[in-house]
Parts: sequence; C-alpha cells; structure tokens
Amino acid sequence: MDSKNVLEKLNSLNKNTLMETLSINYIEVGEDYLVATMPVDKKVHQPMGILHGGASVALAESVGSAASLHFIDHSLGEVRGIEISANHVRSIREGMVKATARMVHRGRTTLLWEIRIEDEKDRLISLCKLTCIILERK
Repeated sequence: MDSKNVLEKLNSLNKNTLMETLSINYIEVGEDYLVATMPVDKKVHQPMGILHGGASVALAESVGSAASLHFIDHSLGEVRGIEISANHVRSIREGMVKATARMVHRGRTTLLWEIRIEDEKDRLISLCKLTCIILERK
C-alpha cells in the first residue's frame, strides 16, 4: 500500500474518537516512522493557557499506536499500548505540534517507540516513550 493510502486509512480510523476530538491528523509515513500533527488551541490547553501534558501524551500514544497498527502483520494479532512515559521540556500556547514516532525495538510481542513532539520551529516540546504489545486474536 502506498503512503497516501496508508495515511488515508489511518486518518479514517479517527472518526468518533479522541483523535478526532483533538484534531490529530497523520501526515507522513516512512519505513520505520509515522508523523501526526495536532493544533494547539483552547481545547488542548491547561488552565494556564498552555498545551496540557495529557494532550501531548494522547498525541504520542495515538501516533505510536497507529504506527504499531501499520507496521505489524495483522495475522499476528491486535496492538495495545501498555506503557507510556513523557518528559515535557517546553511549553507552547498556540500553533501546531508535530509528533514523530520512530521504532526503537521490534520484538516478537512488543514494540518500543520514541515519540518526539516538536513545534513549528522544530523545537522539542515533549519526548515520549511508548511500549505496545501484540495480543493474539481470539
């Protein structure tokens, strides 16, 4: 499947989900990575008017899980996130953030992703790590 079709398929899965609520959009896919964007506006702010860390984590888990979904052999099973951590290093009040999930490890049953969330000037906002597990289909 070419990258345009992959992105269309992943974005179509966002309907009626948290990803749609947060306006997360998958924009680029490569050999071992997936990129998504999310606008920073009032709906993702915390009370001080900056990007909420939970919204950043939701973006990170969304792009890492979607990448896992894309990169596994679906005959093996289904993907679930089992652990996520985040370091928030810079705040942002408005604009767009971009999350790039890159595969760090691909095991038989687990996938490890590093997700860098950056602003429009490529400054690091958050650095996240996501572990996903492949569950057997029942």
